[in-house]
Amino acid sequence: MTSTMTMFASLRIPLEDVVKATNNFHEDYIIQHDGISTTYKGRLLWSGKEVKIAARRYDCKHAEGDLKFLNEISVLSDFKHTNLVSIIGFSDEKDEKIIITTYEATGSLGQYINSPNLTWKQILRICVGLAQALSYLHYDEGCDYGIIHCNITSNTILLDENGEAKLSGFELSIKQSVNYKDQVGPCEHTGTMGCVDPAIEKTGGVTHKSDIYSFGVVLFEILCDRKALIHNEADRSLAQLAKHHYEKGTLHDIIRPPLLNQILSPQSLLIYSKVAYFCLNDDQAHRPDMHHIVAELEKALELQLPLENIVRPFFYFIIYFFGIRYSWMAIFLLFQYLYFLFYLKVSQNRMLKESKLNEKPKHQGWVA
Repeated sequence: MTSTMTMFASLRIPLEDVVKATNNFHEDYIIQHDGISTTYKGRLLWSGKEVKIAARRYDCKHAEGDLKFLNEISVLSDFKHTNLVSIIGFSDEKDEKIIITTYEATGSLGQYINSPNLTWKQILRICVGLAQALSYLHYDEGCDYGIIHCNITSNTILLDENGEAKLSGFELSIKQSVNYKDQVGPCEHTGTMGCVDPAIEKTGGVTHKSDIYSFGVVLFEILCDRKALIHNEADRSLAQLAKHHYEKGTLHDIIRPPLLNQILSPQSLLIYSKVAYFCLNDDQAHRPDMHHIVAELEKALELQLPLENIVRPFFYFIIYFFGIRYSWMAIFLLFQYLYFLFYLKVSQNRMLKESKLNEKPKHQGWVA
């Protein structure tokens, strides 16, 4: 391993600096613990300026930590993308194995699954960013191999201060030559229960379509305000529940109501739910590719944005402008705005009850 780490010598950070940055790994600085590692927040002097960091310290008692440590450094040093967490460096002195990345202060997406503050527009932006990151990992034209992440969950998706998605958790990832990207790759560890592709048991390994299954689970987690594994329903997976309702035409029954009230474009929801459903297809060959998913989710976002960015601000401005001069005009316009929102809601309900969201899927596999 020592000879391998020589390749990344430029990323090596003195252990002394990491200890200082984390206040000697003080328990008050802990932000995450996952069984084989503990992650600390801190401040490190790097490239002449002080930056906020996350220092992931692997437990030396776990032998498998060596491979995971190397795996994560290798991927993060080779692949750079707006929606991937950025590596700052690592420390391997005195048998320590510590990876230092930028600190995303907002935390993980998993912390916001139940948050009423997560808007439909924010959800779409997060999902588009994550899809773009995965498309880059799977298909980067400038590289002769792709990356299968193998552990996509709402907890490995971090959010920066602007709400942008940052994919992390590359310790289980697999490099695969572009010449064999459709072939099954070996995988000893397959990620988190509820998010793992069930096809792995049948094929004996993973492909990039395994990531797509996990991505679909995350899409439904956000949409339905539920975790991937529903413990109070005999450990039933959210994937099974969501597919059941989609196929029965009752998906609206499990979508969180506050979110439905924010969706100004019903077509945006139709596209999102279709993508999520087909990501969970039992047959890997019938799941969409990541670049198709990016295109569809971007379309869903484009349908929502005009109504959020133009209609609401316009009404707020008009109400404020006339309210200063003519209180009766402000009241009239307020009623007009409320009527507009009511009309959108009625249209949405009609779509849910009579239209495409209640239709059973017509195709076995993905059709763009």
